[in-house]
Amino acid sequence: MKAAVGLPPLSPEEAEHSALVEARIREAIDAAGGWIGFGRYMQIALYEPGLGYYSAGARKLGEAGDFVTAPESAPLFSRCLALQCEEVLHALGGGDVLELGAGSGRMAADLLVELEHRGALPQRYRILDLSADLRDRQRAELESVAPRLLERVEWLERMPERHEGLILANEVLDAMPVERFVIRDGEVRALGVSWRGEAAHWAEGDAPPQLQAAVRDIEKELGASFEDGYVSEVNLGIPGWLAALGATLVRGVALLVDYGLPRREYYSPERRTGTLLCHSRHRWHDDPFARPGLQDITAWVDFTAVAEGATAAGLSLAGYTTQAHFLLGSGLGEFLAAATDMDTPSRLRLSRQAQLLTLPGEMGERFKAIALARDCDGPLRGFVVRDLRHAL
Repeated sequence: MKAAVGLPPLSPEEAEHSALVEARIREAIDAAGGWIGFGRYMQIALYEPGLGYYSAGARKLGEAGDFVTAPESAPLFSRCLALQCEEVLHALGGGDVLELGAGSGRMAADLLVELEHRGALPQRYRILDLSADLRDRQRAELESVAPRLLERVEWLERMPERHEGLILANEVLDAMPVERFVIRDGEVRALGVSWRGEAAHWAEGDAPPQLQAAVRDIEKELGASFEDGYVSEVNLGIPGWLAALGATLVRGVALLVDYGLPRREYYSPERRTGTLLCHSRHRWHDDPFARPGLQDITAWVDFTAVAEGATAAGLSLAGYTTQAHFLLGSGLGEFLAAATDMDTPSRLRLSRQAQLLTLPGEMGERFKAIALARDCDGPLRGFVVRDLRHAL
């Protein structure tokens, strides 16, 4: 197994599990003739049934896991999100909430509690998550925080045929498999994976037509060719994912929050090594081949691609902004103003949460919020402070 520089050693059980994932990856490489695209590698490492990072039983979220999301570290995030949900549900005259990839269930619990407090509970709170162990964690979290609301919660194994209300996806798009590419002598080459020695390694291969076309389309939009040696990634699955989302959402709003950039910033000449990141034990690095199955592998989101895919799916672009401005529009100031009645430690905790969520050096600028709507008119409060749709 390839050593992970700067990471703590694995337990015997973890090492055994990662070895099984490596064996599955090598099997896929051999079956494909010695080389697979990076998207296929990422699919196995993250989602292979019973083995992948999101499909097996390792603890991923929270202090004992590998990373902490905004709802985990700052409940204020979910309380603000509840105000945006309240506005949409009121405009629709009711409806359901569907959360994609609900993690530990903390966001669902905090959001439901806040909506209950405001007298704005959805008819149902539906959760779609591929991880069986995370579904168990979600149920336990909801039973602990809001057992009275558990009857409203429904777990799904696939996208529903019809959904009216809100669809929420916090840090979902960044974990979708991506293809990597490199420019060699003006040609688009795929950065895939082969097996050498005892581990998987980067290996260049012929770029499939879809990847070649995607890269050339990006260059055409940018008005310039990528320089030789330029490396980045493309999420070829976004259009299909948004088509499925658009087919489900018959009326309402989809809110997606993730770290990412508009296309012109994502593929800037200065960002010539891409955005691929791996997370393990609250540390990040750029080696996706270290401890496969035991670390998260992510790439930043091209929000221009999200907007294009949404339009193609028949959805309208209802807003795009930074997380900081979204939360300010969704009641952050109201919650902070109400904190004057709290004791000093509680006020300080709330202030620290606000700083984590909004400061440029924290989550405030790196994370963006985008709203996609169907048959739901009117401005959304989360995007009135600063709407950046023009940047897409």
